[in-house]
Amino acid sequence: MKPVAIFRHSPTEGPGYFATFLTQHNIPLELIKIDAGTPVPTDLSAYSGLVFMGGPMSVNDDLPWIAPELSLIREAVRQDIPVLGHCLGGQLIAKALGGMVTKNPVKEIGWGEVSVVDQPVARALFGDAPAKFLSFHWHGETFSLPPGATRILESPYCANQAYVLGKHLGMQCHVEMTRKMIETWCAVGQQEIAEAQSPAVQTAAQMAIDMDARVAALNAVAAQLYTHWLQGLKA
Repeated sequence: MKPVAIFRHSPTEGPGYFATFLTQHNIPLELIKIDAGTPVPTDLSAYSGLVFMGGPMSVNDDLPWIAPELSLIREAVRQDIPVLGHCLGGQLIAKALGGMVTKNPVKEIGWGEVSVVDQPVARALFGDAPAKFLSFHWHGETFSLPPGATRILESPYCANQAYVLGKHLGMQCHVEMTRKMIETWCAVGQQEIAEAQSPAVQTAAQMAIDMDARVAALNAVAAQLYTHWLQGLKA
């Protein structure tokens, strides 16, 4: 099978558990380090799917790689190549397909409960997974749903936590987390945590509570989502 292309926008925001999941399923991956200056590819023929990770920037920033990535997402959808987005990645897909990215009512940082939307598409996608679960968050912006998309996850602090559009999946929350990623983000983001004035922001100590059990439970939910997404990979 052709590799899945994973777009990394920040050195600390790699694929995490998603890379582990691909390895477990014997699916090759290619990490495209946008943060290190790797150009956005223009030829999609080498990839079975595209995955876009998070980052501290905004989709609305004037950065040289954003317009090429938006174009690439639109072309992938046109060619029926599945795209998957985590946080910034979910925002990129939403904007590329006609949605908007705006400031969220509050900043979300840390563990927070999300709910599976009570409608057939969402229920079928999550299967036996809990109707509510703890996901990880680190964002100050949110997306509107692109035309034709179905909202599948919501939370008290952010209405649009995830959506599907055919074989494409965009998420605001971070289901790809590992212990190492959380610890790194807490270290790098100390000042942001300290300065945040939001009821949805946790301290590093709060994020560390039952971390291994919480990460394991989140990985199980992520596996459910990733398994669904893999079904659409281009041969």
